[in-house]
Amino acid sequence: MLTEDYRKLRLACPAPFQGKGYRKLKETLLQYQREGRMKPDRFGIHPVEGALQTALIAVKGISMQGEAVTACLLMPYITNEAELETINQRFGKSVGKILHGLIQIGRLYQKSPSVESENFRNLLISLAEDMRVILIMIASRLQLLREIKDVPDGEAKQRVSQEAAYLYAPLAHKLGLYQIKSELEDLSLKYLNHDAYYHIKEKLNATKRTRDLYIEQFIGPIQTLLTQAGLRFHIKGRTKSIHSIWQKMQKQNCPFEGVYDLFAIRVIIDAPLKQEKLQCWQAYSIITDKYKPNPRRLRDWLSIPKSNGYESLHITVLGPENKWVEVQIRTERMDEIAEHGLAAHWRYKGIKGGQSGVDTWLANIRSALEAGDNMQMMNQFQSELFTDEVYVFTPKGDLQKLPQGATVLDFAYAVHTNIGNHCIGAMVNNKNVSLRQELHSGDQVSILTGNNQQPKMAWLNFVVTGRAKAKIRQSIRELELKEGAIAREQLERTFKNRKINLESNLLHQAIKKLGYKEITLFYKDLANGQLDADKVIEAYNFQYKRENFQLERAETHSAEEFTAEHQNNTSYTDDVLIIDQNLKGVDFTLAKCCNPVYGDPVFGFVTSGKGIRIHRTTCPNAPLLRERFPYRMVKARWSGEPEGGMYPITLRIVGNDDLGVVNNISSIISKEEKINMRSFSINTVDGLFSGTLTLMVSNTSQLDALLRKLSGVKGVKNVSRA
Repeated sequence: MLTEDYRKLRLACPAPFQGKGYRKLKETLLQYQREGRMKPDRFGIHPVEGALQTALIAVKGISMQGEAVTACLLMPYITNEAELETINQRFGKSVGKILHGLIQIGRLYQKSPSVESENFRNLLISLAEDMRVILIMIASRLQLLREIKDVPDGEAKQRVSQEAAYLYAPLAHKLGLYQIKSELEDLSLKYLNHDAYYHIKEKLNATKRTRDLYIEQFIGPIQTLLTQAGLRFHIKGRTKSIHSIWQKMQKQNCPFEGVYDLFAIRVIIDAPLKQEKLQCWQAYSIITDKYKPNPRRLRDWLSIPKSNGYESLHITVLGPENKWVEVQIRTERMDEIAEHGLAAHWRYKGIKGGQSGVDTWLANIRSALEAGDNMQMMNQFQSELFTDEVYVFTPKGDLQKLPQGATVLDFAYAVHTNIGNHCIGAMVNNKNVSLRQELHSGDQVSILTGNNQQPKMAWLNFVVTGRAKAKIRQSIRELELKEGAIAREQLERTFKNRKINLESNLLHQAIKKLGYKEITLFYKDLANGQLDADKVIEAYNFQYKRENFQLERAETHSAEEFTAEHQNNTSYTDDVLIIDQNLKGVDFTLAKCCNPVYGDPVFGFVTSGKGIRIHRTTCPNAPLLRERFPYRMVKARWSGEPEGGMYPITLRIVGNDDLGVVNNISSIISKEEKINMRSFSINTVDGLFSGTLTLMVSNTSQLDALLRKLSGVKGVKNVSRA
């Protein structure tokens, strides 16, 4: 058996079995056999036989040559890095690199991480120093599945089959190794669901002749019509694999007979680039004229290709005997892209995932494989691709993926926020390290925590993951809020002990007086002792006296001191409030209900706790205030000339909804140097428009001039101040 396998291998791949290289290989293999250095096999398969079968799969199914075959044959004998020096001297560093990668993956399996993880798949690739390591692993797994049919350990067979279905079959598919992928999936199903596998296999065998005849019957008329149309093409028919049929049965919850698309027809047109779409749609028209299409099943990736570049027309038509048949129409170029990985065909088949660096890398590998370049391009697709990611183990063997440069603290926050908040360090590969320690692929990390540890702003300087940074900031904010609540409670207690009535609005004014824009910063400084409670009370008392006119600054309230020249000749008594930009000692604000502007007739209204509010005498609220609170009314007037202050006003405009009227209004306002427009909203109903303008003006003279200009715009019926 072994002699026959050697003969087949030498015929398929003669390079390793010629000249001095073959003599070295033969002498090394005989030496290792005499020394008894062969790896034991848990399934009872002879290691040398397994290596030969793996090499045959690698050569025939993957087109691997030379060094990869040599590595396959040496694989059963090499167990650690110490033996690689001899391999490097005898066969070159490339063979040694492949064997080193196989050793690394063997150690990965010893840590028993969950293979049902995308991280495991990525780690498997990132640890491989040479892409041929992964290809040999795929071939080795297929060889194992072929050989374990008689192994009595059912649990071990199931575990191997699950790994093949989850890990190796998708990798083979990404690499374009379709035959290997289908065989891996079918053999996995055979061991995982024996009854389903043989049920479908028997059904396919029973219907094969009928199916082939039907395909010929379906294709015949199409070939004639397409040829008559002058198209150059060929047609392929393919039967679905057992695994894909089983998946369809599971998804649709139907028996074998309910799966109508047991096969698909591909019409591949040889068309010039500029006529591709035209000829594809021409073929579509011919086929759908012959066979009735199902419009719900039309998939047009010709007009708008998929994001991965896939281009094709998919239709489902009602063929002879009223059977539904899927037809895919594409050109040679489109088929080349779809079949050679540039369109990431594995995603088109429904395997979920994004176009990550791994997938781009594998798509390029796939193209190199199918180009038949004997693996010469593989060196450029090595593990350097993953320099931006590291994969580390938890104590239980689970994997975490982190960006390069990630530290122990990043890992702690990736596991759980609470663990990150209390992290004080870690054990990395059984060595005690700080939370700043940078991690590397393959590290095993156990986080150390302390109950008294709390997040610090300095942590943000050495974490790299967005999650860690966000969680640190969030935890610090929560701590500050907690400390702020305690500080507020202590402040309220201090006020109470000193028999001071605490009013929130006065406290806020005092906080602003102390220079704090955010109340959280105020309580933070109060909590950590940077701000004394006595200083807060002093600022509060000042605000209280100011609000209640208890400040000993009577001279600042004299009207004579603040009176200046004014524009009108109206006489005022001495108790008139003079409004001036430099007014001191009196807290006044302009009422938002009427937005007074410099020059408007105004009056003052003494509020409870918020100073004096200035209203226009025409304010809609003025009659009510005079009726209910006459004792709070204060005469007021503007002092002197305007000094550049800006006041908000609102205008309402009504007019005909004529072309250009709105542009004319906007143009007039934009030409006014000292007027700023803050908002302009328009509504139109039945040929009329109503608009609301919010402006910033300096005085009533400026406003009156603007009102006159706006009133003169053609189409404007009315302009009024709100």
